[in-house]
Amino acid sequence: MKKLLFLFLALCLISRADAQINTDRVLSIGRNALYFEDYVLSIQYFNQVIRSKPYLAEPYYYRAVAKYNLGDFKGTEEDATLCLDRNQFLVYAYELRGAARQNQENYALAIEDYNKGLEFNPENRQLLVNKAIAQMQLKDYDDAEQDINLMLKYHPQYVPGYLLRSAMHLEKQDTVASLNDIEKTLSMDKYYSPAYNQRSVVYFYQGKYREALADLNEAIRLDPKNTAYYIRRGLVLYYMEDLRGAMKDYDIVVSMDEHNRVARFNRGLLRAQVGDDNNAIEDFSEVIGQEPDNYMALYNRGLLREQIGDYKGALEDINRVQEEYPNFMTIYYVRSDIKKKLRDFRGAEKDYWYAYELQQKMDKGKLQNVKSSDDKTREESDKSIEKFNRLVVYDKDKEEKSNYSNSIRGKVQDRNVSIEPEASFIMTYYEKTGDVERSKYYDKSVDDLNKQLNLKMKLILTNAEAPLTDEQVDMHFRSINNYSKEIEDNPVNVWAYFGRAMDYMVLQDLTSAMEDYSKVISLDSEFSLAYFNRAMIRYKQMEIGSHASAGSTLSVDIKNSDPALSSSSITMDTRAKEKKQQYEYELIMRDYDMVIKLNPKFPYAYFNRGNMKASLKDFKAAIADYNEAIRVEPELAEAYFNRGLARLSLGDNERGLADLSKAGELGIVSAYAIIKRMSAE
Repeated sequence: MKKLLFLFLALCLISRADAQINTDRVLSIGRNALYFEDYVLSIQYFNQVIRSKPYLAEPYYYRAVAKYNLGDFKGTEEDATLCLDRNQFLVYAYELRGAARQNQENYALAIEDYNKGLEFNPENRQLLVNKAIAQMQLKDYDDAEQDINLMLKYHPQYVPGYLLRSAMHLEKQDTVASLNDIEKTLSMDKYYSPAYNQRSVVYFYQGKYREALADLNEAIRLDPKNTAYYIRRGLVLYYMEDLRGAMKDYDIVVSMDEHNRVARFNRGLLRAQVGDDNNAIEDFSEVIGQEPDNYMALYNRGLLREQIGDYKGALEDINRVQEEYPNFMTIYYVRSDIKKKLRDFRGAEKDYWYAYELQQKMDKGKLQNVKSSDDKTREESDKSIEKFNRLVVYDKDKEEKSNYSNSIRGKVQDRNVSIEPEASFIMTYYEKTGDVERSKYYDKSVDDLNKQLNLKMKLILTNAEAPLTDEQVDMHFRSINNYSKEIEDNPVNVWAYFGRAMDYMVLQDLTSAMEDYSKVISLDSEFSLAYFNRAMIRYKQMEIGSHASAGSTLSVDIKNSDPALSSSSITMDTRAKEKKQQYEYELIMRDYDMVIKLNPKFPYAYFNRGNMKASLKDFKAAIADYNEAIRVEPELAEAYFNRGLARLSLGDNERGLADLSKAGELGIVSAYAIIKRMSAE
């Protein structure tokens, strides 16, 4: 980080006499950022702690978690090692380093880490799962089966475990045992879409395409946003010679993820087969734009460019492929034809005879050439140019990788089991982009505040905050410095306190943000949006507190840590904790009540207050608030969605489904998955 940032943090955070407290505070802020998936920002906080106290294990561990989520597996491994050098008894550090090594295909060392972790915690489910997957990747199926069986002995209700064993049996080509485990999975949860997907794979290998199609239809019905299911169904339809149906599935994938290379490549092949050359070229060009060295796409585009008469473009593509695959005989015949059309007869003749010589060497066994089989597919990592015209499927290793990656990322929630309500709103500067572009959230009070403050950045309302970039982090630290100088000059400057509170908030320094919002309110008791954001800061603090103990809980899954599995966790007295949460809840509700009193036409306060009531299972009271939010803003999709969930929880299915339908109409596409599932019950 830049020197300015370091200097400012030092000045800002060493305001107390005790350096230990300040280090703890920076670490706590870093954990806040990590919890809210602001990984770049969290790393900068952990860097500060490491510079101050390099002998601590925790900051290395948390920095490793952040790097893992950013895809820096080498950096993850290095930091996890530094953590373990300082404390060799941290189970989750072994799990984290093992997963990082597994992502780098260093399976043997990953297994060593998992074994070490299991020495301290032999029943740890994720360690056993990760170890079994690593063994499968090494083709050590017997040991993998032994570990999966052990894991299921300890955790017999773990549904994905049976599916993992099914995949292991399929690797051993034991389809009977594989299907038995899938049936066990479905007997435990008939709405578990991965089980239908897995069974479709078994049926596909058995040549039972109709059965595979039926299972994929069900998987898609249960989880319509999973692009992998459409890609697999497109493959099944292709084998059933339904090219149009296959292309339709690839169309769906591209509509959800326009940069999906597998869908683009496969659709390009199918478009070429039906003579839609220009659109096929467009698909291959998209693949090449993302992956310039994708020689399969280059070769296919070269062939198509020749077909449409773009001979110069075709020659350019074919030349690039020939440089990479100089022994690919067919390419010289292709290039010979292109050169003829460009009237380069000497070059065409040279390529023709060179191809002929290669053919003679092949016939005499002097040059080995991979011959194509009757298989119609290739894995994404298979770069054999002879397979240029095969549909692409995801690598098996990539699918296995997702199983052990998910435990680290802490983001995956089973969509078929856990239905999450729409999150509460906050006023901030940045928001994530969603699957569907919804209308921008507008409120006159926020618009007036933007005009009054004349900030460099526009305040927005969102329930999907975006993480910061390095540049944004640097900018907000500078902004804090500037506001602090303004406050020194004028200690009652409301706008300076508010602006600094906003900066602290986006930098996840929740304690400082709370102090500044409270100062704003003390100076201006009618500043409704200060109450609004303070309520959300309090909620964030309460949320973090409910997922972590008062001490250091070293857990890979920051959001779903199990304090009982951590040697460093501190268990709070249950009654004291409940009393504290009740007090925090009352403070949040008071802030929302004040916002509504000051600005009764502000729908987001009603919505957020409804969410608080729903979190306590007071669904009738929550529905009353969602009603008010919708009355003020009839197009607030999130209010319809959460009201629908609340009504379903009360057994009011008819009106609940109607609300979800309206939410889907307004842009919350996940509502349709819930409607389909509820309709099936």
